[in-house]
Amino acid sequence: MSMQVFYELNKNPDLSICLGFFDGVHEGHKVVLKNTVNLANQNSLKSAVITFKDHPLCYLQNRTPQYIVSLEDRLSLIEKQGIDYAYVLEFDENIADLMAIDYLKNILVEHFSPKFITTGFNHYFGANKQGNASFLRAYQKEYGYKFFEIPPITFNNTLISSSKIRQFVESGRTEDVSDLLGEYFYVKGRVVTGERIGRTLSFPTANVRYPQDIIKLSRGVYASLVECDGRVYRAITNYGKRPTVDGNHALILEAHLIGFGGNIYDKDIKISFIKKLRDEKKFASLPDLKSQLVRDEAAAIEYFDTHKI
Repeated sequence: MSMQVFYELNKNPDLSICLGFFDGVHEGHKVVLKNTVNLANQNSLKSAVITFKDHPLCYLQNRTPQYIVSLEDRLSLIEKQGIDYAYVLEFDENIADLMAIDYLKNILVEHFSPKFITTGFNHYFGANKQGNASFLRAYQKEYGYKFFEIPPITFNNTLISSSKIRQFVESGRTEDVSDLLGEYFYVKGRVVTGERIGRTLSFPTANVRYPQDIIKLSRGVYASLVECDGRVYRAITNYGKRPTVDGNHALILEAHLIGFGGNIYDKDIKISFIKKLRDEKKFASLPDLKSQLVRDEAAAIEYFDTHKI
């Protein structure tokens, strides 16, 4: 059965619930989600995620969203962990002004009468971050639930967190992302018609507009994988302003699919960034750029072959 998604509260009692934003649904998040599902299964209950459409900081600090994955993909990844229901709430002044005890009593207990509540060790809620693991533990008996706090999850002594993943993406350390995220960092988009300069260099590219609400990648050239129509192709992808061609060009993604000669205009593709090959650079001429692209392609193929990708 597929996960049901609700965008407003309703009465749905006796659940095993977890709380969090779950941006990226990384390996640490998955432990929280799996604990929620396991408790539900062991006690013949349903499981639910209580989350928000936009990150609370977008409202509290008037920030523009910069997520690891889109809301659609976040929900898809949560569903893969076996969750039955997802409640995607609007974080507005009504939520922001709630004291932690009122959030617990009037939102969680009143609507879900939870039997189990699971959070990560660093989850906060309520005005001024009053609600935390200690708070939820203290009210277990009064409100009839059992609380489970998931401790920090690490990989090679690195805390698995959305903020660490963002750091890696912004600094171009994409090869380190997959250990924390559980997959490579990726961007999805529709292929749009470009200026076809790559074609004149024998390096035709699929151009995609970078999604506004996704964390911005470090500019440069990446060994990447492009998924289109259910097939995956090796590629080199440039993210930048194409300074050799047009220094004032808007930021764009250009993926050259290695050994592919087909037409994918107007197709939806997924570009996964495997390894940064070099920073963005302005070349003296188009022939110099073409020579570098030949080297980039060879470096990508060598990396793919060495790592059996």
